[in-house]
Amino acid sequence: MSAQSSMVGELQSWGTRGTAGVSFAATLAFENVSVDLGERRVLDGFDLTLRPGEIVCLLGESGSGKSTALRVAAGIQPISSGAVRINGEVMSVPGRTLPPNRRGIGLMFQDFALFPHLTLLQNVLFGLRRLGKDAAVAQARQALRRVGLDGRESDYPHQLSGGQQQRLALARSVAPRPGVLLLDEPFSSLDARLRETVRDETLAVLRETRATSLVVTHDPEEAMVMGDRVALLRKGRIVQIGTAAEIYRHPVDLGAARFFSPLGEIDAEVRSGAALTPLGPVTTEGYADGARVTVAIRPAGGADIRASGPGTPGRIVSKRDAIGIDICEVKVAGLDVPIGVRQPADSTLAVGQDVFVSLNREHVLVFGRD
Repeated sequence: MSAQSSMVGELQSWGTRGTAGVSFAATLAFENVSVDLGERRVLDGFDLTLRPGEIVCLLGESGSGKSTALRVAAGIQPISSGAVRINGEVMSVPGRTLPPNRRGIGLMFQDFALFPHLTLLQNVLFGLRRLGKDAAVAQARQALRRVGLDGRESDYPHQLSGGQQQRLALARSVAPRPGVLLLDEPFSSLDARLRETVRDETLAVLRETRATSLVVTHDPEEAMVMGDRVALLRKGRIVQIGTAAEIYRHPVDLGAARFFSPLGEIDAEVRSGAALTPLGPVTTEGYADGARVTVAIRPAGGADIRASGPGTPGRIVSKRDAIGIDICEVKVAGLDVPIGVRQPADSTLAVGQDVFVSLNREHVLVFGRD
C-alpha cells in the first residue's frame, strides 16, 4: 500500500463521529504544587485549574516539567508540597497519593503502553473491570467501533500500524468514560503525514466524551489547534495561560514569543513614543524615551515585500516555495541578519531582486530589555 493510500485509509477507517460514550466531566485542580526529584525542583508552585469538559494543552520545552505535571495528575508521581484535587476531593498531598485506579481518570501515554499479549478487545476491557461482563464488553466494543477497530477485536497490537495503535490506546482510555483524560505527547510517534488526521479525529473523540482533558505537547501548533486554553510551562512554572489567540498575539515575554514562531529581532531605542529601527519607527506604549527594547517581527504577517514602494529598500537573498507560500529572507541596510518573510506566492519576486519592505504593526511585538 502506498503512503498516500495509507493516509486516506487512516481517515476513512475511523468510526462515525458523535458515537463516543459520554463522561461526567470533572474539575482538575493543581494548587501550588511542587515536585522535587533529588536536589532538582521539577515543578515549582504549579497552579492550574481545568473546568469540567475543558481541553487544556500544557506546552513547553523538554525538561520544563510538563510530563511530571501529568504524572502528578495521574497519581504516579508524589508531590513535595501543595495539593491536587478532582471535583474538590484531595487526590495528592505530601505523604499521601491516591492511586490512578481510584481517581476516575483515563491515561494515554506517548508509547501507548499497550499489552502485547492481549487482544484489542482485551486491552480495552482491562479498564472496565468494575462493570459486569456484558456491560464491559458492550462498552469496549463501542469504544473500538468509534475509533474504527471494531473488526479487529481479536487481533493483537503488533498486527496494527502506528496510527491504529494510537487509536487503540485512545479507545482504551475513553472506554471507562473517565471524568478526566490525561494525554502525554499522544501524536509524537506518528508519521508526519498521519499526525494531522489522527490529531483531528482524536480531538473529535475528546469533544464527544466531554471529559476534562489535559494534553501535554511540545508542539505549539498542536497546542493551539487542540486546546480551549494553552498553558506555557517554563522551569516548572506556568508563565502564561490563555486562548491560542491571546498567547500568540500577546506573549508575556520575548521567550514566550520565540516559542510560538521564529522571529526577526531588532534591538532599538525608544524616542518620542516609537522604537527606531532600520525598517522605520515602531510605535510603543508604556516605554519611556531612552528605553532599550527588542522589536520582534513574525515571519507570517509581520512584514510585506513588494517590487515597488512605499517601504524600506531591501534585497531578497533567499526564496523558497511552500505550497502557495513564499518563504523569503530580505537583507536591509542597517540589519546584521536578514528579515524572514512568509507571504502568498508571487512569481514576480526572485532572489537578488530589490524590493520594498513594509511592517504590519499587528504582527510586530515590542519587549523591554534589561
